Amino acid sequence: MKTLCTLLFFLLAGTVCTAQQFSYQAKNPAFGGDTFNYNWLLSSATAQNQIQASRNARDEDSDLEQFGDALNRQILSQLSRTLLQQQIEGIGDLTQPGSFTFGTLNVEVFQGDEGLIINIFDTLTGEQTQVVVPN
Repeated sequence: MKTLCTLLFFLLAGTVCTAQQFSYQAKNPAFGGDTFNYNWLLSSATAQNQIQASRNARDEDSDLEQFGDALNRQILSQLSRTLLQQQIEGIGDLTQPGSFTFGTLNVEVFQGDEGLIINIFDTLTGEQTQVVVPN
């Protein structure tokens, strides 16, 4: 009788248990999930964000301060253009072939097949660049 009860228990227990197939569905729309989840994911991430963007100091300046800054930049720009023009006049005409030295820069200008070629070599760092002005 005991074996019959045990056998009956295992037969009935086997019919009650069922299995199902596992399937994965992404929540994030970037990985194939439902597009309606986008707003929820974005608002959740924004609520958890502890880092605040730094404010631009220029946005907080008054109009008078912004005008003063702009005027200062224009004056410095004009001054640097004037100084550069004086230095270039001391070197010579960069459209004529030849070699020029400007501080630590060696500038070599010559006419090539592609047009006017300007090689610039920094003697301090060893960096070199080439500018081609087409004909």
